[in-house]
Amino acid sequence: MKIIQSINREVLQRTIQRAREKNILLPTFAQQRDPSKIPEKVLKKLAEVGLWDINPINLFRITWKNEAKEQGGGFCEGNWVEFPSFITGTDAKIVGLVGKYFPTGAHKVGAAYGCLVPRLVSGNFDPTRQKAVWPSTGNYCRGGAYDCSLLDCPAIAILPEEMSQERFNWLREIGTSEIFPTPGCESNVKEIYDKCWELRAERGDGIVIFNQFDEFGNAIWHYNMTGSIIEEMYENHFKGPNTRLAAYVSATGSAGTIAAGDYLRKIHPDIRVVATEALQCPTLYQFGFGGHRIEGIGDKHVPWIHNLRNTNAVAAIDDEQTMQLMRLFNEDEGKAYLCSEGMDEAAVESLAYLGISSICNLVAAIKAAKYYDMDSRHVIFTPLTDSMDLYGSRKEEMLAAHGPYTRERAAMAYARYIEAVETDHFRELSYFDQRALHNFKYFTWVEQQGKTVEELRELWDEDFWKSVFAEEQVAEWDKLIEEFNEATGVYDTL
Repeated sequence: MKIIQSINREVLQRTIQRAREKNILLPTFAQQRDPSKIPEKVLKKLAEVGLWDINPINLFRITWKNEAKEQGGGFCEGNWVEFPSFITGTDAKIVGLVGKYFPTGAHKVGAAYGCLVPRLVSGNFDPTRQKAVWPSTGNYCRGGAYDCSLLDCPAIAILPEEMSQERFNWLREIGTSEIFPTPGCESNVKEIYDKCWELRAERGDGIVIFNQFDEFGNAIWHYNMTGSIIEEMYENHFKGPNTRLAAYVSATGSAGTIAAGDYLRKIHPDIRVVATEALQCPTLYQFGFGGHRIEGIGDKHVPWIHNLRNTNAVAAIDDEQTMQLMRLFNEDEGKAYLCSEGMDEAAVESLAYLGISSICNLVAAIKAAKYYDMDSRHVIFTPLTDSMDLYGSRKEEMLAAHGPYTRERAAMAYARYIEAVETDHFRELSYFDQRALHNFKYFTWVEQQGKTVEELRELWDEDFWKSVFAEEQVAEWDKLIEEFNEATGVYDTL
């Protein structure tokens, strides 16, 4: 599956000129994966720039390996949290990959780069004449709008009106060209698609829609970046004589992040890849539907780019559990309770690295460890896609709905939502189940979104995914990026 089918030289020349005028230098995918390959001149520029600044040089901070600093940080081997058994209730090692230190505070800025830049450097998107449309349930359109700001591309954000207010405020602050709130909550994705069709009819080729749910660049970015850093962390910090990388747990959402499991299975064939979603919208768990409060996951359909062959199980998590744990982990009384019961203070403070969907991932990882009888030999990785920095308004809503947090509430939340975690609402997938969930794509993608039955059948072919994730694909993109940078001459002016 070759993503870039052709090069439009006329558009490319206009884009190169725009980049030259705006001093835009693009990182290669190899540099995002391994920042030690970033030139010294770029590192010196970064030392003067804040993590979230609207500065084109911050394109080089689209990596898991940013130093944990808000201003002038360099790079490291990545940031992670190993959760204590006091929280997990299991001897298995559960490790969270921290996404807070991406620009925007969420890893979706990387997925957006993976969708946008291959088209940019091949002339298949014209930032001088077209707007980039980012349909999303939140962080992806934030990431796309941020990338567009750095690249001086006009952006349109589409997201459900019930998403957290922080998302809308931030999009306005960075000057997003247009923002369209669509009806409903996190799981109302069809309404987002409907808005995309409306814009297509109104604006024709004046827009390019970067739909994370069917853009393979999303999955390819995570395959290479998220998959590789997990392997590095395991090899450097958790591998021992008897250990094994036993599971990778990820919310589905757009099915980009879960593609890291395809990379990991290549190296660890026996790994279990566990998809998580909201119990209130159990699409994979039982072909279900509904609204829920776990922002970033679960959308009443199966994304086109989800390789169901590589998903071994589904964990459906109650959204009330995630909201109550959000309070336990972040309210002063909750943190004081955890410390008083023997949890290390630094470990308690690290729980702020978990946004709402990250809490969901943690609970799902605990369920996986217990379902598969894992012990101290087993290591489970899960992405902490964003942090509590993006959910202050949700804390305020919980305060208004339930009143001040007390030690008694903390004790009840710990007993009910930590100690009592079991393997309920956990579904192991047989080959038949995987095929059935794959076929379920038909009703969204063929009946509604213009895909063909032949394309759907092609997605079930395991060789198709080998071609999507082939090293040659990203190598071609990097070659185009290098040629683009050379043509702009921006590096020489740094």
